[in-house]
Amino acid sequence: MLLVPLSWLFCMVGILRRKAYQAHLLKVTRLPVPVIIVGNISVGGTGKTPLVVWLVDFLKQAGYKPAIISRGYGGAAQKWPQRVLPDSDAASVGDEAVLLARRCDCPMAVAPNRVAAARMVLENNGCDIIVCDDGLQHYALARDIEIAVIDGMRRFGNGYCLPAGPLREPPGRLDSVDFVVVNGEAAEVINNQAQFSMHLHPGALRQVNGDNKICDLGVFHGQVVHAVAGIGHPARFFQYLKASGIEIIEHAFPDHHPFTVQDLQFGDDASVIMTEKDAVKCRDFARENHWYMPVDAQLDSEFGERLLKQLKMRKVSNG
Repeated sequence: MLLVPLSWLFCMVGILRRKAYQAHLLKVTRLPVPVIIVGNISVGGTGKTPLVVWLVDFLKQAGYKPAIISRGYGGAAQKWPQRVLPDSDAASVGDEAVLLARRCDCPMAVAPNRVAAARMVLENNGCDIIVCDDGLQHYALARDIEIAVIDGMRRFGNGYCLPAGPLREPPGRLDSVDFVVVNGEAAEVINNQAQFSMHLHPGALRQVNGDNKICDLGVFHGQVVHAVAGIGHPARFFQYLKASGIEIIEHAFPDHHPFTVQDLQFGDDASVIMTEKDAVKCRDFARENHWYMPVDAQLDSEFGERLLKQLKMRKVSNG
């Protein structure tokens, strides 16, 4: 493969960059509250967003006051950091950020510089722990716990780093994280690291132009609908709809696609079912028969127990 040498170079640069931060040759900022990093070593959707929603809810139940920070990928704001509210413009702050703000009901800020985003949520919000979405490679922010998410279907693809393959870092990076969460069935160990399974459970369909109307997915059994997905791994979404007995016409768009009204005009009156991430960008021009399917993550109780134990240990070691 012609791109393999570039892949080796990409990996080497990433490894050297990480070591430079570890050796404090590059500045690392430690915040006054614990930081949980949720990320992955591959490009494309692995299930980080549902895990972040689960984490925030779990931490609230454990007595914490969490806040979320993220890059705001796809956002075109002219100034960073940006606070994110449930009604924020996805075009400015990113689609995943708006989804998280709508689902989590906690302070949130986005910025390419995660430290700047963290300082914004720490101001006058009273949060005592930060969950950083998609921050595994953002080494300028010190972290207390690292959680890497893997797609159980695609795993590591061809095993190469970019541009020859899908990896941001080599699989050996997983040896140093605290938890490996697999979106799907987990093996017992991978790269000497224990795995925890995460299963995504779809909820009732909700109307894109307002959450007041709810519809059971079974209503569309045997019908033909347009399935729209602008996410990292559309096949998983399409497969679930097919398994539910729905005849779908697939419309796969690039991840973080900036939807317009023309994208949802298919020349017929068939209903449209899309992902929740896509819905936050289509609310203003969606029709009555446009629906989205929310998903909720479920993890083993052992994962939560170990997470809380790890947080307590890190709090003691950090004084």
